[in-house]
Amino acid sequence: MRVRLQSIVVTLVALLVFGLGIPLALSLAGSLQQRLFLDRLTDTARFASLLQRPLLDNQLGPLEPKLRRYTEVYGVKVVVVNQDGQPVLSSLGGTDAERIDRAAIQVPVNEALAARAPEPGPLLLPWTTTSLVLAEPILIDGEVRGAVVTESATGHVRTQLLLQWLVLAVGALVAFVLALLVALPVVRWTLRPVRRLDEATGALVAAVVSGREAEPVGESGGPPELRQLGRSFDRMAASVSEALTAQRAFVADASHQLRNPLTALKIRLGNLDGHVDDDTAAADLDAARVDAGRLNQILEELLSMARAEAAGGELVSEDLAALVADRVADWSVVGAAREVTLESTVKVDGARVLVPPRGLEVVLDALLDNALKFTPAGTSVAVTAERDGDRVTLTVRDHGPGLREDELERATDRFWRSTAHQNVPGSGLGLAIVTEIVRHSGGNIHLSLPEGGGLQIAMDFPVA
Repeated sequence: MRVRLQSIVVTLVALLVFGLGIPLALSLAGSLQQRLFLDRLTDTARFASLLQRPLLDNQLGPLEPKLRRYTEVYGVKVVVVNQDGQPVLSSLGGTDAERIDRAAIQVPVNEALAARAPEPGPLLLPWTTTSLVLAEPILIDGEVRGAVVTESATGHVRTQLLLQWLVLAVGALVAFVLALLVALPVVRWTLRPVRRLDEATGALVAAVVSGREAEPVGESGGPPELRQLGRSFDRMAASVSEALTAQRAFVADASHQLRNPLTALKIRLGNLDGHVDDDTAAADLDAARVDAGRLNQILEELLSMARAEAAGGELVSEDLAALVADRVADWSVVGAAREVTLESTVKVDGARVLVPPRGLEVVLDALLDNALKFTPAGTSVAVTAERDGDRVTLTVRDHGPGLREDELERATDRFWRSTAHQNVPGSGLGLAIVTEIVRHSGGNIHLSLPEGGGLQIAMDFPVA
């Protein structure tokens, strides 16, 4: 985790440096270009003003020394063209067209003769090799009579820009290194409570199972949010210990639940001594068989609950469609005897789910047993399985009396039974076992009251 977090910090710092450095570098380039453009534009406009009268009188010769001197001092070529775009004066001497790059000045000249103002052109960068060419129209009485063209080398400006960029790059690198030197210790400080939590988590199970108190994380440094997480972990560890205590209390409660029918069984069996052929003995024998059956059922369900809780991390892959078909086929015999129809609709595309060994079989057996137990004759029990992305939903719906709205949340509690079902055989462990298996499989269980009456139990499982 530390490596991932450090990578994120490095990436963010790099994005910040480049996000600020690149616009700043482009701003420097634009500033230098604008300064060069304004300087040359001023000179070009001044030449256009000086050439108005000589161009009108066709007396350009006296200005040639000034243009030549300007080129010698500043290295900027100056060309004067007439209305037809033909050179009539050049700072290089004479009007020899071979000494003028006609292709470089053609576009600016055309724009100037169309009375358009010069523009800076593309952004000047260190690798740009083109010159800065500006053309200013010569206006006489509001009419364009020619243009002055200046061609400036940009080498010195590009060199200056390159030096500024190098300084900027060095500054960005220094800022990046300094940011890392600050960020990496902060990352370690941030993750210190996380590492402490990881160590405490590994020791929690052993401490709780052995009955010892888990070592508290406490204030182990780090951000306030993670310190709060440490305190929450301590509370959670205490809750786990309490949960284990409650589980042990459950074992005691189960023993108490088993003691009554077992005691009754012993008394009734004792009453059979010497009275096997008597009518009273026969009644006691029947009652003993009922109590023995109830005891056996409670023992079986307690065993299933114990297996579900002790499954640990062991999960196996089960073919949901095949298992649903198998269990529905087996329970259809029981349903037919009770005049109840079992209907199944499976649309899972061969999906497999990870459940504890025989877990899905236990789930379906418990739910179908409950459904057939409460569903009246002449109705049906529906089993559906549908896939939604990487989850599958298994639903069992009956048409029995159902539960009250306020009873749905308690229905999965151990040994809980609705007051309306006290005369129906059962121990109140079936839905508790189902809930334990579903949750251990990484799924969820939801009880609802569908339209038309009855109870619907929906469970979703992750696809293997």
